[in-house]
Amino acid sequence: MSSRELFIGILLAWFCIAAGGSITQVRPGDIVFQTSQSSQSRAIQLATHSPYSHMGLILFRSGHPFVLEATAHVQLTALSEWAARGQDGTYVVKRLKDASVLAAPGNLHRLEQAALSFRGRPYDPYFEWSDQRIYCSELVWKAYDRGLGIQLGDLDRLSTFDLSNELVRQKLKERFGDTIPMDEQVISPAAVFSSPLLAMPR
Repeated sequence: MSSRELFIGILLAWFCIAAGGSITQVRPGDIVFQTSQSSQSRAIQLATHSPYSHMGLILFRSGHPFVLEATAHVQLTALSEWAARGQDGTYVVKRLKDASVLAAPGNLHRLEQAALSFRGRPYDPYFEWSDQRIYCSELVWKAYDRGLGIQLGDLDRLSTFDLSNELVRQKLKERFGDTIPMDEQVISPAAVFSSPLLAMPR
């Protein structure tokens, strides 16, 4: 393989979507979903009945795609690096069905400013609905809500999730002990993914 072919292959890999192996070029404001390989990933999948346990927001820096994500803290991670951390190195992209929203003057800037206002905040392992600590789906939801007044998915209560699996109960016990905040307001990757305002790029 020539160096040119290798370069093209790497470039295409940056923009590969898990769904059907199709390829799309990500845009600022896109939302990416993956199956995380973290210790809590399987519990999230079971509780939300979704394969996706981690997500982030695409922003560009110097012409390159980055993912604003909440891990140990809210940070920008190169898309290629972010994708490599997921199961099989794959991910799925969704974006607003109404492309005119982010095309309108100033809207993308407002979204970015709202999203980056959380940069550096620590990760929230307790899924609290506050700005002191942030988890991945909360970051994206609040960025769109505060930047553009768009709510991607319905907020739920922890009690609405499927908590019947032993692994889920074990993780909750590790985090909360015997006092699980069942009424805590939460937003899951599954809820954002299912938002009728989003679609997979064609």
